[in-house]
Amino acid sequence: MDKIDWKPDPSSSIPLYQQIEGFMKEKITSGEWTVGMKLPSQRALAAAFQVNRSTLIMALEHLTSQGYIAGKSGGGTTIIHHQPERQWESPPPPNWNAYVEDGVHYPNLPTIQTINRMEFDPTMIRLGTGELSPELLPQEQVRLLFAELARQHMPLGYEEALGTYALRSQVSAHLQRVGISAPPSTILIVSGSLQAFQLISAGLLEKGSTMLLEKPSYLYSIHAFQSAGMKLIGLPMDESGLQVSHVERFKRQYDASLLYTIPTFHNPTGTVMSDKRRRDLLETSLRIGLPILEDGAYEELWFGHEAPPPPLRALDTQGQVLYVGTMSKIVSPGLRIGWVVGPQPVIERLADIKMQTDYGSSSLSQAAAAEWFGAGWHAEHCRTIRRQLKERRDCMLQLLDAHWSNLATWSTPQGGFYIWVTLHANISMAALFEHALKRGILINPGYIYDRSAKKQLRLSFAYAGLDEMERAMIELSILIRHIHCLSV
Repeated sequence: MDKIDWKPDPSSSIPLYQQIEGFMKEKITSGEWTVGMKLPSQRALAAAFQVNRSTLIMALEHLTSQGYIAGKSGGGTTIIHHQPERQWESPPPPNWNAYVEDGVHYPNLPTIQTINRMEFDPTMIRLGTGELSPELLPQEQVRLLFAELARQHMPLGYEEALGTYALRSQVSAHLQRVGISAPPSTILIVSGSLQAFQLISAGLLEKGSTMLLEKPSYLYSIHAFQSAGMKLIGLPMDESGLQVSHVERFKRQYDASLLYTIPTFHNPTGTVMSDKRRRDLLETSLRIGLPILEDGAYEELWFGHEAPPPPLRALDTQGQVLYVGTMSKIVSPGLRIGWVVGPQPVIERLADIKMQTDYGSSSLSQAAAAEWFGAGWHAEHCRTIRRQLKERRDCMLQLLDAHWSNLATWSTPQGGFYIWVTLHANISMAALFEHALKRGILINPGYIYDRSAKKQLRLSFAYAGLDEMERAMIELSILIRHIHCLSV
């Protein structure tokens, strides 16, 4: 159930419990709250309506007596009829809650569902968000870009399965600058990296296949592969990235079909896989027959004078690496433009699956992306973003030094969005998440990337403003100390 944004009116002549009863009855009879749906706890509902518990209980008792809801011992309260007074006149409505529970796609963890919802609350300080602040996005350039498109022939129809040739040609030239040779015929335009993962899971892997990946990993926070019946097995990491020495044993032990990696500014740890380890990984994967899925989302966001090591795909001479790139992390998440690079038969297979699911990415977004690269704006924008992100990273590191030095250890990322923080104390990260939320601070606890990461946080310096960042980091340090004191 989404957040309830209605409150009873204390100044009304209608008693509060009757207002609540009427509100809930309207939700049920309209079908918005479906038969079979479980209501939040009495405490949660009372807090949402901002009334005391006895007032809420009166409303629930009236709804129960009328046959709308029923409570079960230890099982909460459930909606049982949407029009109980007419239940004998017509068949009951479908139990949509049962359909929801039977769906094949896994639901997000409750924590992730809360994060996804609260990221749209303008009052929240978003200290875990994996996207650029609106003030860092190229608002003016994109406005000019669409003005230029408006003077041209606007593409309003469907495009070919692979994506427009104009955009694939621009992506091909863009990739050449980082050492990846990919003619347009080997590039598929997708609606962001997440769609690429969904297409790969549906089009290339058998149900029950096993995928190896870094532990922790971004993939643990989404269910693109698990919902398709894949198993994810984590490989240990160190300061140089994924530990290649374990790959062959894990491949043999789990009969793995694919290895997923974010070698450059890894999400969530910020780690960069060393050049030697990249070459060792390619040699090992080729020898044991294990293809690689490389996620290059952050590789353009370095902070030093030198770029990170080349992508795995740039070093690949045997066609063993599928490469996924995106515009979401640097230009605009709203454009929903990404790409997959791979052998032509693979790309054609994925394109066929894509046409079956959405009949091609937005033609307007593709035209805008082609114009963005073609106008030469990308390189300059990247330089600007690197400088601004470095300033934000330095600010967060200073705040960590000032307020967290006796609470945690952390990485110092050389690029990307994230700082991976490990607390000294064994406190409940779920409690920290909830307490922070009540204070208007949204964080990403480590357990959404690895269930065993019970002392970790992924802090993002990409979204919150500097003043917000300072206030939130100080408030979090106080909360950590408070929760620790309560737990000892």
